[in-house]
Amino acid sequence: MSEKARISMIIKGQVQGVFFRYETKKEAERLGLTGLVKNNNDGNVEILAEGDKNKLEELAKWCKSGPDSAQVENVEIKWQEYNGRFEGFEIS
Repeated sequence: MSEKARISMIIKGQVQGVFFRYETKKEAERLGLTGLVKNNNDGNVEILAEGDKNKLEELAKWCKSGPDSAQVENVEIKWQEYNGRFEGFEIS
């Protein structure tokens, strides 16, 4: 059985207005993850996701490049304890 976890990520760079949230939702759903993605006022995108740790690692790897139109400069990652808070994956 795979280990469940939660990941919190801040994506920095040219990541707003380039369909980053929409593409993140598609990728997270493809991986079977739950959580949310939102734009922050500082121009960054924030992601909070839960599920199998190996699938979360895949999402984190994807976020380092994002959709073709994005220019990701940095991804800050914090691992947290899984708590099953989310039912689906939402754009906030």
